[in-house]
Amino acid sequence: MNFVPLPRFLSNMETEQYNIATLPNGIRLLHRQKKGEIAHLVLVVGTGSRDERAVENGMAHFIEHTIFKGTYNRKPYHILSCLDNVGGDLNAFTTKEETCLQASFLNVYYKRAMDLLSDIAFQATFPENELEKEKDVVLDEINSYLDMPSEEIYDVFEETMFKDHPLGRNILGTSALVKGFRRDDILRFMEANYSTDSMILATIGDISFKDFQKMAMGFFGARPAHRVPNRRQPFLSYRPNKVEMERNNHLSHCMIGGLAPEFVHPKKRTMVLLNNILGGPAMNSRLSLNIREKYGFAYTIESQYNAYSDIGLFNVYMGVDPDALEKAVHLVYKELDKLRNQKMGTMQLHHAKQQLIGQLALGRENGMSELLAITRSLLMNEPVETVPDIIHTIEVITADDLLAEANEVFNRDRMTTLIFRGQR
Repeated sequence: MNFVPLPRFLSNMETEQYNIATLPNGIRLLHRQKKGEIAHLVLVVGTGSRDERAVENGMAHFIEHTIFKGTYNRKPYHILSCLDNVGGDLNAFTTKEETCLQASFLNVYYKRAMDLLSDIAFQATFPENELEKEKDVVLDEINSYLDMPSEEIYDVFEETMFKDHPLGRNILGTSALVKGFRRDDILRFMEANYSTDSMILATIGDISFKDFQKMAMGFFGARPAHRVPNRRQPFLSYRPNKVEMERNNHLSHCMIGGLAPEFVHPKKRTMVLLNNILGGPAMNSRLSLNIREKYGFAYTIESQYNAYSDIGLFNVYMGVDPDALEKAVHLVYKELDKLRNQKMGTMQLHHAKQQLIGQLALGRENGMSELLAITRSLLMNEPVETVPDIIHTIEVITADDLLAEANEVFNRDRMTTLIFRGQR
């Protein structure tokens, strides 16, 4: 058989070189110089919703919203207009384990962007009148998720999987808690959780590492060091469960899943490939072909693998007609069992690797996506991998590796099922 060598997919991609340094206050720098007019800059803090106490649920996300509401140097309008006025973009997001400020802009505005991110991160004032206005925005966001069962089920599933643990709490928090947040609560949470040792300032753009370091030192280096201990509690009490809720929906929504390798696990890439084969974004995934295309049971069916710092989560989601729910669930388990019992052939495995590497190449065309991926690796104290590094880890995966991982993760006895049953 004449296979196309896998690395040939990326033979025309420019060589990556990542540079890493640490400022005196503990903030780490991550840099890749890339020719072009567009630059991306992010400040990532290793604090997310799992770092909240129960009474603080939603605080990290609320801070992400309100940190733009004024600094000692800028009014809200000036923050929002700083990059918008020159065609740039400023945004932020919160996950279970990170909070990120991100900016994309023309290369000539590096200093403007770095000054803005530094000001927002370290000089935010959180005025009470702005907090009250933003609460309404966050409450609308919470309610909008409750109006979308295909979104809500993901949160309820994690709550079911990680019962009574911070990982199981909704990132947005609850309406009751958000309504009670005050400025002093925000400052107390940041003091207890935002460590300069867990901050990374990262960029991809046409700037030398020397110039980036100099600029970062000017805007971030003088900030005082603030080091706090990591207080995260590991999740150790998983019990498979089956939960069913009656909903007044036209569709039934279903999730099936279980625990998977954590971010630093040596089998993480094997799990990524396995998930991609089963229900990744391609239309020819096994779940798509055998449940959506063959039987027409589900408009949307997909699988996901999320790797946290100390644990991972795998799940399958589908929205199906209530009358077809049991048949669709049976077919999902049938596909999981195939991966547990049937070793992939040489051609199948090669095509699966080609597909994953091709998706990787397409993803790397988006500079911000690449930047967020490599920053997360550094945040987890993992080596920052180049594309050739990643290709190698994919190439060496064997059919036996996939079979072993499928038997570990897709064991029916370790799976949790959540159903929002619609009206027949």
